[in-house]
Amino acid sequence: MESSARREEALLTPREIYERLDRFVIGQDGAKRAVAIAAHNHLKRLLARRLRRTSLIKKSNILLMGPTGSGKTHIARNLADILHVPFTTVDATEYTEAGYYGKDVEVMISDLLFKANHSVEDTQRGIIFIDEVDKIARRSQGARNGAGSRDIGGEGVQQSLLKLLEGREVYVPLNVTQAWNKSDFVQVDTRDILFICAGTFSDLHDSGDEGSRAMGFGAEDPATRSQKRISTRQLTDFGMLAEFLGRLPVVVQLERLGEEDLLRVLSEPPDSIVREFRELLSMDDLEVDFAEPGLREVVRYSVERGLGARGLRSILEHVMADVMFEAPERRRRQVTVDAGFVRERLRGLDSTQLDV
Repeated sequence: MESSARREEALLTPREIYERLDRFVIGQDGAKRAVAIAAHNHLKRLLARRLRRTSLIKKSNILLMGPTGSGKTHIARNLADILHVPFTTVDATEYTEAGYYGKDVEVMISDLLFKANHSVEDTQRGIIFIDEVDKIARRSQGARNGAGSRDIGGEGVQQSLLKLLEGREVYVPLNVTQAWNKSDFVQVDTRDILFICAGTFSDLHDSGDEGSRAMGFGAEDPATRSQKRISTRQLTDFGMLAEFLGRLPVVVQLERLGEEDLLRVLSEPPDSIVREFRELLSMDDLEVDFAEPGLREVVRYSVERGLGARGLRSILEHVMADVMFEAPERRRRQVTVDAGFVRERLRGLDSTQLDV
């Protein structure tokens, strides 16, 4: 049954993958198309390997660049669901060069192994999402006195990741909580693990010359930012190793979501936040009407503070806190969340208090 399911998924075309992504991911059409093509090529590579054919198809590892809340993690997680493969999210800043205090990069394979219920075969076709990859840029070109300095959290981590990205057999600890104990480990081949790296690169415009200042995310002119693409040269100047970028052949640049897109994020997807709140409160026999003006107030608050889609849940959790607290005891079994309702509860709220 499992092998037939895999064969069925192997037949997914880029358009089919795109259409499935489109149900859950609002906007970012260019990014969804690029990811769909990379995923389709990845499936063909897996199929060739299962048929034991020699293949010239190289890994389609992906680099996603975009502002906070633009959907990088959301795209990766939904892609894993579509492909029916194990998926794990790791933070690049937690890892250090081998031999230093911190996590070795092999531990991220352990995380995936855990998500795959310790099935090495499933692990070897899974997806690892490495977030905050811009935070492991090379931090120093050498001290001014010529002595230089060790960069164990930047260039060192990039160097360590090269072997995983290109595909090697590595020994990984079975117990993620005791990664230092090498007595219990298993061999995993990373050749068919798809790596999706992501970062905001928000201060990229500060690393180049004056003419490139509108290129990064957070530039003054959003129209300019959406038209110009970040080049490999800019990324290497930023501190990313050319060898590292060379193992991420699919580069996708996401744009900041506008108010209309964020409004759709709130209510359209099958797993949208609004649908979730309705289901949650219906269990207390409470009917909630989310009026569009109220949702627009939530979106406006997120846009003004640059929180993106990621901030929508935290904002709505704050808005609905009193309702959820009183839901089992309310006599009025219907609540309308309109613009006034939202404004009253967001008045004086410090966005830094939100869990974003």
